[in-house]
Amino acid sequence: MVLLLGVSCGPDQHAGSAGHPTGAPVRANDAPALLPVPRGDGSRVPDDFNGDGHRDLVLNDLVKAESHTDDAGVGIVYGSARGLTPAVRQLVSPEKQGARTEGQFPAVFDAEASCDLDGDGFTDLVVSTDPPYDGQGRPPVPLQLLFGSPAGLTGKAVKLVVPGAARAGNDWSDQPVCGDFDGDGEQDLVLHASGGRLTYLRGPFSRKGAAHEATAPIPGPGEAPTGPAVDVNLDGYDDLVVRAAEASAPSAIVLGGPDGPTRTGVELPAGIDVALGRFGRGKALDAAIGAMGGTALRYDLPGASRATLASPGSMLDAADFDGDGWSELVSSGGSGIKFFRGRAKGLSTSGTVTVRPEAVGTSRVVGVGDFDGDGRADLVVRTYRGETRDSVSVYAGTGKGLVDAEPRVTFSTSAFLGGG
Repeated sequence: MVLLLGVSCGPDQHAGSAGHPTGAPVRANDAPALLPVPRGDGSRVPDDFNGDGHRDLVLNDLVKAESHTDDAGVGIVYGSARGLTPAVRQLVSPEKQGARTEGQFPAVFDAEASCDLDGDGFTDLVVSTDPPYDGQGRPPVPLQLLFGSPAGLTGKAVKLVVPGAARAGNDWSDQPVCGDFDGDGEQDLVLHASGGRLTYLRGPFSRKGAAHEATAPIPGPGEAPTGPAVDVNLDGYDDLVVRAAEASAPSAIVLGGPDGPTRTGVELPAGIDVALGRFGRGKALDAAIGAMGGTALRYDLPGASRATLASPGSMLDAADFDGDGWSELVSSGGSGIKFFRGRAKGLSTSGTVTVRPEAVGTSRVVGVGDFDGDGRADLVVRTYRGETRDSVSVYAGTGKGLVDAEPRVTFSTSAFLGGG
């Protein structure tokens, strides 16, 4: 059975997409009135920048007033007991919060990873920037850290310190992945190095951007670490996927341990994207590898049980939308955004749910997580046309999965045009 979900808007929601189904530009004065960020005391919830116990949403590539203008920065929409609240938002901009390099503020802020790097109970954000570089020798580190606080991401960024001994070659230190790879309870970072090596920075991190320890570059199966990191084999150490290259390429699970992510585990076939989840057939996590011809499945990692899912989508996400303990696979990039339900026998095409937003344009999944704290994941889909038109819709997970006919919240990232 296929259920088609359309986009509409409730009485107290922003009419960014429902009021403009063709994706017409929506200006900041159409946005809900800006409300203060609730002050939190700290939490262990992922992506909780203000520490109030509710997950927040990070948005890159915000709508612009006019095409080809500078990027405004990163938008944060804060969560609550009722889910994401577009009126509670912050704009993190390079001009106001970036750290200077050679006297210059960065022109670009792109959110790359998020975790509690200093262990204070407030999630921190890793952003990539565009520091000046003449192309000679080793480039500067392009990553900066924004630390969470009871008021959210309000402070100035600091540059991530990557000692020369932790780098390899003259590549950029980028593609950060957060995780507790050595099992000490602190969040670490893995970065791209070069020559099949990775930079490993042990947490916690100081407010000056320095890691507790920076090891020599570690060997890996490739140079493109990807997140989010999870404990694949349930041994108490976070693991991550490392791709041989950024484009469609083979990848492998790199396993954490007391010395960090130093062991290469199961190899995965070539694909455009990889999602890790508990899809069925075993105790450990499973992998889905998306390609244009279908999705390859590897169950009970590091086991070798294999299957193929006929799906045209190549961009993948995984989360438990109905709270039954099994992960659903979200596949996008083809006709609509499809959900394949996890179960004890594995993923199946029966009972597939398809989301087709009503707004005209290109739709992408920009957030998957439990934003309302009910134990079930929610889905955030962004539909955009060019650089000046978009619609963001939030679909709430329920005990029956994603079955609501309407999104819970709909808004446009044009809300950030006024700096809110």
